[in-house]
Amino acid sequence: MQWFRVSTALTATFLLSTPAMPRQKPTEKSMRPADPGIVLRNMDPQVKPGNDFFLYANGAWVARTKIPADRAGVGVFTSLLDKTRKQVAILVKEAARSNAPAGSNRRKIADLYASYMNTKALDTLGLKPLEPELSRVKAIADKRQLASVLGGLLRADVDPLNDTNFHTMNLFGLWTSPGFRQPAVYAVYLLQGGLALPSREYYLSDSAHMRGIRAKYVRHIAAVLRLAGYTQPAARARKVLALERAIAKVHESLSDSEVVQRANNVWTPADFESKAPGLDWRAYFAAAGLAQQRQFYVWQPAAFTGESALVASTPLATWKDWLAFHLLEQYGPYLSRPFAQETFAFEGRVLAGIPQQQPRWQRAVDLVNRYLGDAVGQLYVKKYFPPQAKARAQDMVAHLIAAWRKRLTALTWLAPSTKAEALKKLDSIYVGIGYPQTWKDYSTYRVAPSDLLGNVWRAQVWKYRYNIDRIGKPVNRHEWWMEPQTVNAVNLPLQDALNFPAAILQPPFFDASAPAAHNYGAIGAIIGHEISHTFDAQGSAFDAAGRLRNWWTPTDHRHFEEEAKALEEQYDRYQALPGLHVNGRQTIDEDIADLGGLMAAYEAYHDSLHGSAAPEVAGLTGDQQFFIAFGQNWGAKMRPAALRRQVLTDPHAPAQFRADTVRNCDAWYKAFDVKPGDALYLAPARRVRIW
Repeated sequence: MQWFRVSTALTATFLLSTPAMPRQKPTEKSMRPADPGIVLRNMDPQVKPGNDFFLYANGAWVARTKIPADRAGVGVFTSLLDKTRKQVAILVKEAARSNAPAGSNRRKIADLYASYMNTKALDTLGLKPLEPELSRVKAIADKRQLASVLGGLLRADVDPLNDTNFHTMNLFGLWTSPGFRQPAVYAVYLLQGGLALPSREYYLSDSAHMRGIRAKYVRHIAAVLRLAGYTQPAARARKVLALERAIAKVHESLSDSEVVQRANNVWTPADFESKAPGLDWRAYFAAAGLAQQRQFYVWQPAAFTGESALVASTPLATWKDWLAFHLLEQYGPYLSRPFAQETFAFEGRVLAGIPQQQPRWQRAVDLVNRYLGDAVGQLYVKKYFPPQAKARAQDMVAHLIAAWRKRLTALTWLAPSTKAEALKKLDSIYVGIGYPQTWKDYSTYRVAPSDLLGNVWRAQVWKYRYNIDRIGKPVNRHEWWMEPQTVNAVNLPLQDALNFPAAILQPPFFDASAPAAHNYGAIGAIIGHEISHTFDAQGSAFDAAGRLRNWWTPTDHRHFEEEAKALEEQYDRYQALPGLHVNGRQTIDEDIADLGGLMAAYEAYHDSLHGSAAPEVAGLTGDQQFFIAFGQNWGAKMRPAALRRQVLTDPHAPAQFRADTVRNCDAWYKAFDVKPGDALYLAPARRVRIW
């Protein structure tokens, strides 16, 4: 559901210590935006738009841009992420200088940042911060105690509607959200987990590339266990990998997990014992603080049955080694240098192809954003998001919603009853602009300037308690799921709500001084994209109240599925790497949203002209500027390993194919005189027209 899930959402880590700030300190002057509007120097006019629109809009940028050694890829989103990181770094520096009182948000920001930057203390401590948890694992004497330890490690670390791949290294993951069947109160959802590699395909694919990944992975497991003092690390590592491969075999695929109707399974505690025997569920739920919970939504029932059976059939010693490795892998970045380096060597170099780590101050900023996001957000909007910016963004959102209303009303294939429900959803939608109406309260989260791992552990426990404490309580439909300093946007179907954080509402996506053609092609398409999610395969499964309910006629649903299938097949033909094609079924919701957002933004743009002619820029018409702005949203380069990971684990197609969405828009053909024979040309009957 997020606009760009893989690498642009700002997840952050922080620390204090003034000498540890970046060598080239960010300043307001260094963050001034470039000239407004489309970037002419990024284009390659030698490329015919009808053959490769991505390269036509971005070819010169692609040719001159090198991926920095500390990145998996770069693009428009990452450039804005860098700018936002620098903005946040200034806020952290100010918090460190403020000498704020103990327990205040400013002090916590400064102390969390400081704890990450104090590498000398981390190297002195070595493995000591994690030893209590590792000792608990070593002391496990039977499967009941195993269940108790597993339950104690349950965390609120998955988000099936808004995350990349619902991935957790714990055996299962927890998510709280409005209930599918009772959306007025928060319910608890449990999801499959247990894998340290990005997805099940990394374990099960028989390709030479994946076999190579697994060979390096087993060496990595052994290296981590060796650092922690475990004997016979190679033999232990082979058993851990075998266990994870067995877990992967019972996992559902990402595309199957995205079908929300399959997740509408309510289990009682007794159901877990009868449907998923093998794990001591009483001990598990007691340790997780869920002993009194009477109902759970189980997202992937087969995985729970399979993973629980593995608890029973796999030797206890292997589970203990699995637990030890997962603790070391998850918290290695917050330990001494050898652990942090080994973690990056595999996760960064092997899985993402990144030669070197980003500067430590950037990782510190990411940490603080991750665990004190709202505290930072309050400072961020005060300094970087004035009321005028919010008002301008609200005006554009209003134009996009009006365009959607116009398009839905004009649709001839929707039955009156379906159309009425769709318009009801649109009219009731909550649109959050910039920042939330209420902020999270971090008063119970303790931060110590010299206890990095403890800070991270307590932050995760704080988030877990925040989530389970609200189960059964009334839903806040205005709740935000992103922080203001996040370069992203999100649709929340269970709340019938949208969030557009402040950080994405700035150049190059949105600039009040830029021509309307640019703003509507750039941020307008992003806004339209998120609105479109309200009516995609997932969003259309929920009504205006957020209830999982079918409000479509069979004929309407058939038409939608036929159009979606055509778009799915279109994306199936795109080849990201030799022999590696996009999975159209996996990316279909985002592909529909790209197309719907583009169409609505184009209509809103023309409505904004009120019949006047659009001004030309460098000989380009208004329509040409609009489509180029959309294409330049997707200016990006990725390393092959990162691109492969995206294709296998991300619901979004690679950037170059998202830019080529224009081939379904009639106005694009007219704007660039695209003819039969051009590579992107689609006959009118083959252009997908859903909304």
